[in-house]
Amino acid sequence: MKEWLWIFASTDFALFHAADTPSRAELENILGLKYSGLLSSDDYCVYNGYDVKAQQKCLAHLRRHFKKLIKLPGLNNQQIGEKFVKLIDEAFKNYSLFQKNQNSREFFSWGSKFKVKVESSIGKWLNKAGGDAGRLLRSLRDKAHQWWYFLDHPEVPPDNNLAERTLRLAVTKRKVSGGSRSMERFKNTANLLTVVQTCRRQERSVIEFFEQAIKAMANHDVQPPSLIPQVET
Repeated sequence: MKEWLWIFASTDFALFHAADTPSRAELENILGLKYSGLLSSDDYCVYNGYDVKAQQKCLAHLRRHFKKLIKLPGLNNQQIGEKFVKLIDEAFKNYSLFQKNQNSREFFSWGSKFKVKVESSIGKWLNKAGGDAGRLLRSLRDKAHQWWYFLDHPEVPPDNNLAERTLRLAVTKRKVSGGSRSMERFKNTANLLTVVQTCRRQERSVIEFFEQAIKAMANHDVQPPSLIPQVET
């Protein structure tokens, strides 16, 4: 059976969604036809063109593409790959520095110069690029507001490592026990992963959650537990 496990994660919760397709319909099934918040994601094609207030694409994924480009035969691939890996490393370095010192003025000053450097590098290499490199450079040019959103909003990380770390439990489970043999079991697995990882996010005991849930099923006077993050008013 073909399985696709979607993960929607924040610092307060983790929602796993079992599906048999990786289509835009699955994304819209969870977030709706449009999303009024910030979407942090990898560069998978279903996110392109999705109606969202703001988006930060993962620079770690972009770096992998340029690292791969270095090894591909083709017009100027090595030079282009090396140049943009260096730029992405500079971005990660300065973001990490901001995380330590919280110096916004210094970060924004570097960021404004960095944007010019990126635009200049794209202009220099775009007409000298082959197919693979050209696609990457056009993406950087046309979706600059998504790749570099964090430069103007440093409270947003430039990667989607939170989701990647949350997904590791599911990857480990698949390696140990293999995939599910039916969609029903796959959905059950996604629900269990949601409970386990959300409890971890909220620093709650998974065992106590299940204990209270079982008690609530057996006794309607017992309040069932909730995973919905509590919003302070």
